[in-house]
Amino acid sequence: MSEETPGFDEKPDVSPGTDDAEPKAAESSSTQEEGSAAPAGDASAAKDVALTAQLDQAKMALSERTADLQRLQAEYQNYRRRVERDRVTVKEIAAANLVTELLPTLDDIGRAREHGELVGGFKSVAESLETVAAKMGLQQFGKEGEPFDPTVHEALMHSYAPDVTETTCVAILQPGYRIGERTIRPARVAVAEPQPGAAADKAEDSTPSDDKNNQDSGDSSE
Repeated sequence: MSEETPGFDEKPDVSPGTDDAEPKAAESSSTQEEGSAAPAGDASAAKDVALTAQLDQAKMALSERTADLQRLQAEYQNYRRRVERDRVTVKEIAAANLVTELLPTLDDIGRAREHGELVGGFKSVAESLETVAAKMGLQQFGKEGEPFDPTVHEALMHSYAPDVTETTCVAILQPGYRIGERTIRPARVAVAEPQPGAAADKAEDSTPSDDKNNQDSGDSSE
């Protein structure tokens, strides 16, 4: 007589809807993943926009600083040129003030040289003084025969001469002196101008001979 083992033929109880629960769970997880992926993409785009804005601001700041640096450099170069120009001007003024007091002595030396009196020890002292003045930048100017320039010449005598075509320095009474571009004393000169009517005579002399002959023939025919 066989005994039946209780429970072997019985099927385990399965609650309804278990099979449908697994797909729903999968769907919900995929939905969550999509939802989480979307905010991540938006955050990345926002980060890129913020970085671009920061880069633009950095470029703008760099350009402004570069312009400031260029302006400061230009101002510094102008300052250096101005200081150098002022330094040269002050040096020229100081030298001019000194050598101005020496001009009468230099004039005496020049007159002594013209009369042949610059000899012996006096000649050595005179040449040494002229050398020192030249080292300080003193330059002598004024020559006979050069055109008269009222900016550097002072006319003390005036005359007319037939052999000049413009106002000309015919004698240097006292030489002029300058330091750099600064005139310490103008050259004192005697000037000569062309004789009145000399220009008309010259123009008449320059008339071609054919024209003169034509004029002469015309006069004779009359």
